[in-house]
Amino acid sequence: MPDTLVATERDGAVLIVKLVNAASRNSLTMEMRQQLGAAVKQAEADAAVRSVFLTGDGPTFCSGGDLHHLKTACDPWPVHRRFRNLSRWLTPLITLDKPVVIGVNGHAVGGGMGLALTGDIVLAGESASFISGFFRLGAIPDISIMYHLPRLIGMARAKKFLFEGQSFSAQQAADLGLVSRVVPDAELYAAGLKEAKRLADGPAEVMGLAKTLMARSFETSLHDMMSFEGFGQALAMSNPEFREGLDALIERRPADFIGAASASTQASNGSAE
Repeated sequence: MPDTLVATERDGAVLIVKLVNAASRNSLTMEMRQQLGAAVKQAEADAAVRSVFLTGDGPTFCSGGDLHHLKTACDPWPVHRRFRNLSRWLTPLITLDKPVVIGVNGHAVGGGMGLALTGDIVLAGESASFISGFFRLGAIPDISIMYHLPRLIGMARAKKFLFEGQSFSAQQAADLGLVSRVVPDAELYAAGLKEAKRLADGPAEVMGLAKTLMARSFETSLHDMMSFEGFGQALAMSNPEFREGLDALIERRPADFIGAASASTQASNGSAE
């Protein structure tokens, strides 16, 4: 097994995260989870990273759980420890206050489908498929599927998909709103990176704030949600990205959000010294 299961590289303000264990169909082994966690921490900690592009290598985006590991680690405490550790990388990925683009190449199976649905923007290659698989194994859906799937396609469709052990083609997933766009397989990487760059070039910090607030919308009253919007807008309009966007609109020029954020970070670092 290769030592590097999750490769990261920077392309400007985009952190590219690639699952590179094609031999095991990018299954979520403990080592894979640990390296995904390290990549998420890297995205969180580096202010110069303004968006993330996550994709896989080979014919499978992610095949879900490591079946060989599950066979020997299904007693209550090993499972409990595994899911306790899950919150150390999956929750930070879902709540990352930067835009996340996911490019689904090939099959996204079980927990691999859950991983795919963590993206803010999900692109799928035309041969991609989204497969349930949990009840075939005798396990309940995990990797946040029971959180995301009903929100994306509704409770009735989510139950039908899961209980019937269905699979969605890329186009079916797009028609239901699971993915944002379907592209030719050969163009997936370029299209995903382009989308991540577009988001990085925008007001990424403000997008992250909006993402945090929208995550509360299904459990929050109208009154409280409008209060959150007000508090969030107070923060957004004090951000240099807003000032740059407003000036650019008035001056009829392209906005330089990255430059505005970078200048603000440098000024803060200087004052801290």
